[in-house]
Order: sequence, then structure tokens, then C-alpha cells
Amino acid sequence: MKYGRTYNFSAGPAMMPEEVLEEIAAEMMNCRGSGMCVMEMSHRSKVFQQIRDEAEADLRKLMGIPENYKVLFVQGGGTVQFAMVAMNLMKNGVGCYVETGAWSKKAISEAKKYGEVKIVASSADKNFSYIPDCSNLDIPENADYVYICENETINGTTYFKLPDTKGKILVSDQSSMFLSRPCDVSKYGLIWAGVQKNVGPAGMAVVIIREDLLRDDLPKSVPTYMSYKIHADNDSLYNTPNCWAIYCCGKVFKYLLDKGGLEAMHQRNEEKAKILYDFLDQSALFTGAVAKEDRSLMNVPFVTPSKEQDADVVAASKAAGFDNLKGHKSVGGLRASIYNAMPKEGVEALVDFLKKYESEHK
Repeated sequence: MKYGRTYNFSAGPAMMPEEVLEEIAAEMMNCRGSGMCVMEMSHRSKVFQQIRDEAEADLRKLMGIPENYKVLFVQGGGTVQFAMVAMNLMKNGVGCYVETGAWSKKAISEAKKYGEVKIVASSADKNFSYIPDCSNLDIPENADYVYICENETINGTTYFKLPDTKGKILVSDQSSMFLSRPCDVSKYGLIWAGVQKNVGPAGMAVVIIREDLLRDDLPKSVPTYMSYKIHADNDSLYNTPNCWAIYCCGKVFKYLLDKGGLEAMHQRNEEKAKILYDFLDQSALFTGAVAKEDRSLMNVPFVTPSKEQDADVVAASKAAGFDNLKGHKSVGGLRASIYNAMPKEGVEALVDFLKKYESEHK
């Protein structure tokens, strides 16, 4: 780590690669010979058009996105997507949801404003510590889609096998595992991801949507901005987009391609997660909060025997130069988010700190 930077284990906004930040800093006053910063330039300018087009092209290359899918850059993050999915895809007014934690619950709550929601599987019975069996879901014939949060940021679970949707459209919130491993886009009707967790700065979501799901017949009550088709028809330039986020994400896409793509990221992320999980599995003080077979490679929640000791660990970690190890306010405990940008050395340093803490508090 350089520049006196800390190991930031925040779930989002989260770390970005140092190489990317250095490139951004170098272009802050003069981006691509324009004589201005991206934050100053017109979204209709040739320079920004090139930035946007390159970002989309590089993301398509990274993920192998088929030609019949549109890539959209939409302002507002995940909370907006909870509503947009239901507004755009509820033709029959029925959405099926798998309830696996805090973010799928929020999506369910929002979707109920626009139609009927059927919870087809849930892990609420064990405090969302596992992914339920989705091999034989009870999906009604008139269902418009099946929605999952593919990686629960707060609860630390992830899908290693996608649900059998019985031919219905699969919609996935990939926010906290986006670009962390290879993805067969053709298995989904729609993928969306808030970029502030694993890709860029807050304030935007990437949406990857199959073209046949773009609708001209949305109810008149749907605001213009909330139409996926509007964004698709205008190359995400219907209004002034989040130019800064698109620019930063484009830098990250190029960085990931340069580092070997998603296969390389997946291998690196497995190695990092193993270091932390191996420690938790043998620790007498710290306990992982998730079933082993469903553990996220990105978000690792864990606890000590008491809330008071959890708080003491957080305080000690800050004093030791680590940041954002406190668990989400809704669940407490501790959590380390170890996204693509977190170096292996950061996870090793965290484990060394936890080992030292444990030895001093036996």
C-alpha cells in the first residue's frame, strides 16, 4: 500500500485499484487532451462519447455479453433498480423472489408496490445464513420473472448454482460480486449491479438486459427515466448521465482486462477468501456466520462470543490501521469485504491482526 492508504474493508463505497486511482489522478486536470476534467465536460462531447463507448465495449469483452443484450449505465444505484425491475418486467403483475437477506428483502418490499410478489424460497428460518434449495421452485405459470440477490452483501451468502426458473426470466442483483468471477450472461434476462462495491464510485448501476425485455407498452404512470427502453434507445445518454462514474468504471474494466479478466480475478478472490475462512474455521474466538457451502468470496461476516467484544475488536482494528470492519447496523458483528481491489496482503494483514487479538484475549 502506498500514499499512507489504509486497508479498507468497507462493503461500499469500497476500495478501487491503486493503479486506476493513479491514472484518474493523472487525468484530473486534462482528460485525453481535452484541457478539462471529466466532471467538467459535456456528456455530448466527442471525448465523453469515446469514454462511454469504450466502457461498454470493454465490459462486453470482460463478460462475453451476447449481442442481443443491451448495456445501460443508470443513475441511482440499487434502490432505484428495486423499483425499475418491477416497473419494467411485471407484464402480468407477478414477480417471484428468493429471500436470502437484507437486500432481497428490500427488493421484495419495493416490488410489492407494483404487483404481486411470491416468495418462492427463503432462508429466514436460519437468519439468512445459507442459500435455500432452488432446484424445484413453485413458480406460477403467470410469473413474469424470478429475482435473486446473487450475493448478499450484509449476510455474506452467494449462489454457486443458479435457480431452476422453469423457463421464466432470471433477474439477478449482482452488486457485491459483479466482475469477481466469470458469468454466463445468456442464463439471465437481466443483471444489474450497483457499481460502488466492486467497480467504481457510488451513484450508478450497470444494467445488462436482453433486448426482448425492453418494452414500449409501460404504464403511463412509469416515469420516463425509469424505462429501460429509454436508456437503451439513447445509449444511456437520454439525460446527463453520471459521467464521472462511467469514466471510473471504464478505467476499472480496462484494468481487469489487463490483469487477465474474470478467470484471473476469480482465482485471486478464491485465494484471498481461503486465507480468511481458514483462520475463522480454526479460531477459538471468531466464528464465521455463514454455512460453508454458501460462503461469499466478497463479504465475510463473523462474530465473537459477545456484542461487547465485537465492538472491542472494531476499536482495536481501527487503532491498528484497518477500517470498516464493523458489521452492518441491521445484523451487528464483524464483516470484512474483500473485493477485487483488496490485495492479498490486506487479507493476510487482517488475519495476523485477528490472530494477535485472539492470543491477547484468551
